[in-house]
Amino acid sequence: MQLTYNILIVDDIVENIQIAMNILKEENYDLTYALSGQEALSLMETRHFDMILLDILMPEMDGFSVCTHIKKKFDYRDVPVIFLTAKNDIDSISHAFEIGAVDYVSKPFHAEELLSRVKSHLELYHSRQVLEKNHLSLKIKAKEEKERLLTELEEGQKEIIYILAELIESSSPETGEHIKRVAHISKLLAQYHPAVRDEDVETIFHASPMHDIGKIAIPHEILTKPSALTEDEWKVMRTHTTQGHKFLKNSQRKILKSADIIALQHHEKWDGSGYPKGLEGNDIHIFGRIVAIADVFDALAHKRCYKEAWNIDDTVAYMREHSGTHFDPKLIEILMEHLDEFVSIITQS
Repeated sequence: MQLTYNILIVDDIVENIQIAMNILKEENYDLTYALSGQEALSLMETRHFDMILLDILMPEMDGFSVCTHIKKKFDYRDVPVIFLTAKNDIDSISHAFEIGAVDYVSKPFHAEELLSRVKSHLELYHSRQVLEKNHLSLKIKAKEEKERLLTELEEGQKEIIYILAELIESSSPETGEHIKRVAHISKLLAQYHPAVRDEDVETIFHASPMHDIGKIAIPHEILTKPSALTEDEWKVMRTHTTQGHKFLKNSQRKILKSADIIALQHHEKWDGSGYPKGLEGNDIHIFGRIVAIADVFDALAHKRCYKEAWNIDDTVAYMREHSGTHFDPKLIEILMEHLDEFVSIITQS
């Protein structure tokens, strides 16, 4: 398919324009002319040209000034400008190239010379546009492919988490429902916390079900014991945090790395009296602080093999009472400000 190029000829002498147009019409170019630099710039505001043929010696605004203005226009930064002029001194030629011209044809010019130079520069311009378009297309495709792969990896992480969560759930239907509610409570706390980014809200939602993954390594008789645990049994039970860390610590994926943090830190306490490391205050990751609240808030309100369910008033009172000792005070403040929403989650069947 033959391309049609739009060429603008700029000269203050009509005869010079006519000569150029008579030569160039052989190639079936779409030709437009302007009798001044200002008129040329005005034309460029309303239509696009693939090449500018420009005289230097013009009143009011000479060709050098026009070329400088053209090259400041974003849409014209790569459009070829060829000077057609009677000025053929070395300083003028050098200046023309310095300000962005691609060629310099001295008057009087030969028809074959003008046709050849115009054709060459138009082909170069078109080739550059094709290369840039293809390069942009490749960049877009590469970006889309990267996003697709990242999405697949993220979905893969979620699938692994759901499988592992089901494994935990298989040991106790109560635990399974607890996991789901903890995820929703954690997400809601994260949404209301001003320091948590939107992307981290989703991350904690998908990572929080793994908070007790380490319990897979805890003996069944300890997990299901209906009475109080002995001191030795408590020591074993508390290892579920470090066991979870062992399972997850080598992952480099965002959701699983977050799950690792949560599994290890969700039993740390604001005052430093928690386990396994005795972290205090903001040294506990925000994900760990959030899930600590979600875990206890839901667990208190539901029956376990070792206890009956607490009523909502007693559960809320416990959370409020332990603000600043067990729990992050800012997060407890959020819990109390939006209590109806959180109670709605823990009272779901």
